[in-house]
Amino acid sequence: MSIPNTSITSSSVLVEMNISVWGASKLDKVVTEKVTDDNNASKDAAKVSKNLMAGTHLRKEIADFAAQCRLWHNTHTLPWSDKGPRLLPTSLFLDYKSEVNLRRDKFNELVEQFKREYPALVQTAFNYLGDMANASDYPTIEELHDKFGFRLVFTPLPDSGDFRLDVPAQALAEMKDEYDTAFNKRVAAAMDEPWKKLHKLLTDMSEKLTETEGDGDEFKKRYHGTLVSNAQSLIDMLKHLNITNDPNLEEARLSLAETMSGLDIDDIKDSPVIRADVKHGVDAILKKFEW
Repeated sequence: MSIPNTSITSSSVLVEMNISVWGASKLDKVVTEKVTDDNNASKDAAKVSKNLMAGTHLRKEIADFAAQCRLWHNTHTLPWSDKGPRLLPTSLFLDYKSEVNLRRDKFNELVEQFKREYPALVQTAFNYLGDMANASDYPTIEELHDKFGFRLVFTPLPDSGDFRLDVPAQALAEMKDEYDTAFNKRVAAAMDEPWKKLHKLLTDMSEKLTETEGDGDEFKKRYHGTLVSNAQSLIDMLKHLNITNDPNLEEARLSLAETMSGLDIDDIKDSPVIRADVKHGVDAILKKFEW
């Protein structure tokens, strides 16, 4: 099935997120302990050097935050190429841009805090490392600046009509056909993503809502607020991620919205009847569509 390029290119943009974090390699404990005595270093040298590289946990906090940002980015976009840009529906653009600006600001604040602590960390390491200390092992502040980065690039999504080349008409037509084929494959791959997200959510919910004879209060402990909040978040997100206006995906979304309408986690915890109703609705969606 051919997917009209114009409908996608006018309702989506490409966004590429690149976040770099200093790797801060750690020393080999066995080798370090072996050579500390020979180099007049403290017995705590290996530990201190490791702590320096971890930045007293601040560098790890930066790395963890970067990972969270990448996950958030992937949740709010669709795959487009093997690596690099992802597809962002324009209906999400303002919310995405507002949130990503806040995340970039926080990332930069953490990096600046790390840079302020860095000289003291290096000095502490030198105090313990003795003759093992080597200034070239530690980046300068200027070099450190280049090891962290939070970069975003937004580009329009081109269609085959954007080819402006001085080539024979037949060759140009072939190029457009090849682009359209590749474009349709990428759109199809992008649309697999929301279906996969929905399928995973439904199967996880169905499993958690399955009750067997003998289940009692312990069974209720498997229910957390995310059982409801994750479903509600995906219901909202699918409105934007359905870039081809797939009627089946919209039907599945509306069915889930109806199943979860007006519910909170306490309803599910306290009422076996409600749990059964929710499971019935979830299982009905799973059975109705081809996954």
